[in-house]
Amino acid sequence: MISVERTMLVDRPAGEVLRYLADFGNTPQWDPGTESCTRLDPGPVAQGARWRNVSRFRGRRTELFYCLEEYSPKRLVFVGRNRTVKATDDITVRASEGGTVVVYRASLRFNGLALLAAPFLRAEFERLADAVAVRLPAVLAGT
Repeated sequence: MISVERTMLVDRPAGEVLRYLADFGNTPQWDPGTESCTRLDPGPVAQGARWRNVSRFRGRRTELFYCLEEYSPKRLVFVGRNRTVKATDDITVRASEGGTVVVYRASLRFNGLALLAAPFLRAEFERLADAVAVRLPAVLAGT
């Protein structure tokens, strides 16, 4: 398994940040690896909402189907799956004197033969997390 964690301070109220991040359809704005993310079901964003996410990683396109598995006032957990990987994005949000602290944790658990690739993908996943840590606060500052 590959896991990364980044902590960011953003100059927005915690409730606004949580609502923005709860809509996984916004990920193309703040995740440099995401090309598109389309909601698959109607209605308000709530626990159980689903998205189709298309990302580019190391030059290859991959499709994952994500579900919002936890939506609480301070935490969001999205789980995406396809044949080769289970991806989990665990995001906590808390008010701070300087705005809002966002802790972004992402993990990939590979299946089958893809398990062999995991050690070689860690550095690229770290670089992607670094890019999220730069881009997400900038995007949130503009929302």
